[in-house]
Amino acid sequence: MKTFYLILANSLTAFLTNNFVWFAVTFWVYLETKSVVATSVMAGVYSGTVALSGFFLGSLVDRYKKKTAMALSGVLSLILYVVSFIIYVATPPKIFSDPSSPILWVFIVLSLFGAIAGNIRSIALSTLVTILIPEEGRDKANGLVGTTNGVGFLVASIFSGLIIGFLGIFWMLISAIALTLLTLIHLWTLDIPEKGIAHGEEHTKRIDIRGTIQALSAMPGLFALIFFNTFNNFLGGVFMSLMDAYGLSLVSVQTWGILWGVLSLGFIIGGLVVSRYGLGKLPLRTLFIANIVMWVVCVFFTIQASIVLLTIGLFTYLCLIPVVEAAEQTIMQKLIPPERQGRVFGFAQSVEEAASPITAFMIGPIAQYVFIPFMTTGAGVELIGNWFGTGKDRGLALLFTVTGLIGLLVTLLAMKSRAYKMLAESYQKQAEKEVVDGVVD
Repeated sequence: MKTFYLILANSLTAFLTNNFVWFAVTFWVYLETKSVVATSVMAGVYSGTVALSGFFLGSLVDRYKKKTAMALSGVLSLILYVVSFIIYVATPPKIFSDPSSPILWVFIVLSLFGAIAGNIRSIALSTLVTILIPEEGRDKANGLVGTTNGVGFLVASIFSGLIIGFLGIFWMLISAIALTLLTLIHLWTLDIPEKGIAHGEEHTKRIDIRGTIQALSAMPGLFALIFFNTFNNFLGGVFMSLMDAYGLSLVSVQTWGILWGVLSLGFIIGGLVVSRYGLGKLPLRTLFIANIVMWVVCVFFTIQASIVLLTIGLFTYLCLIPVVEAAEQTIMQKLIPPERQGRVFGFAQSVEEAASPITAFMIGPIAQYVFIPFMTTGAGVELIGNWFGTGKDRGLALLFTVTGLIGLLVTLLAMKSRAYKMLAESYQKQAEKEVVDGVVD
C-alpha cells in the first residue's frame, strides 16, 4: 500500500498539471475569441484525440512495465508544453484573438495533446490497481484513484482561473513545464514491484483490437456496459463543450475558476466514500443508480439563471462521477485477465470517448444557431421565456435540460435490458468462482 500511495501522489501532480493546462487554455481561448464555436471545437479535438489514441495507448501499457509507460507519458507532455510555450512567446498577441487563426489552433492542439499524453498514466494506474491490490480491496482502491483525480481537478480548477485572470497564459505554461519536470524526477525515484510484463499471449506486443474484442465478448454484457457509457459520453459532450461558456456568462473567470475548485470537492468526496464503503456486492446496480441521479440533476440545475442552483447541481453531479468510474473499473478488473487489461481499458476509453467529439463538433453550431436564437428572438421567448428566462445563456440552459431528459430516459431503458441482467450474472458467477478457488487454495 505504501508503494500505491506514492504512485497516487505522483499521479496527483501529473493529473493536476494536465487538467490545469486543459482548463486554462479553454478559459483563455474563450476570453480571447468570445467564440462558443471555438470552445466546442476544442472539446471535440480533445475528446476525439482521446478516442483515437486509446487503442494505441492501451497497447503501450500492456507492452511495457507500468513505470516505463508513466515516464513516457510525462516526457511527451513535457516536450509538447515546451513547444507550446515557444509558439506563444514567438507570436504577436493580436493573432490569438482571431478564432480562425492557424497559429492559434496549432497552439491549442499542442497544448491539449500535452494533456492527453497523461492518458497513458491513467490507463497504467488502472492496471496497477490489479497488480498491487488484492481483489477484495480494488473497489476501494479505485475510489482512491477517483479521489486523486478529484484533488487534481480541484487544484487545477482554482489555479487555472486565477492564473489566467491575474497572470495570463505565459505563467500558466511556465508552471505546467515545472510541474511536469518535477513529476518525472519523483517517478524516477519510485520502485514499483513488477516481476515482469504479463505476456499471456503472442498478441501482447501489438494493438490487437480483434483479440481485445474477443476478450470482451467472452463476458456477456460487457460490451453493453461500454456502449452505455459511450452514449452517456455522447450526451456529456454537451456539458464539456458549453459549460464554461454558460458559467462565464454568470460570473467572472476568476470566480468561475475558484468555483470549479470548490465544486471539485465533489470528486474527492465521491472517491472517499467509495474508498471507505466500496460499491456494494452489485457494482453494476450502483453504477445505474448513480447515473439516474446524475441525469435528474442535469434536468434541473440550469432551470433558472442562478449560480447557486448551478453550483448545487454540479457539485452533486461531480460527487457521482467517481462512483460511476470506479464501478466500471471494478467490473472490468474482475472479468478481464491482467495481461489484457491495458488494451481493454484503452479500448473502452477509445470507444467511450468517440462519442464526445461528435457531440462537441455538432453542439457548438446547434447551440449558436438553434437554441440561442430560440431563446433570444425565437418562439421560445413566448413559449417559456416568462419563467425560464431569455437570452444567450438561457439557450444554453435549455440545451442542458433537454440533454438531461434524454440521459434519464436512456438509463431507465438500459436498466430493463437483457444485457444488464447478463452482465450482472457474469459478475456474480466470477465472484462465486473466486470464492470457491480461494477456499480450495
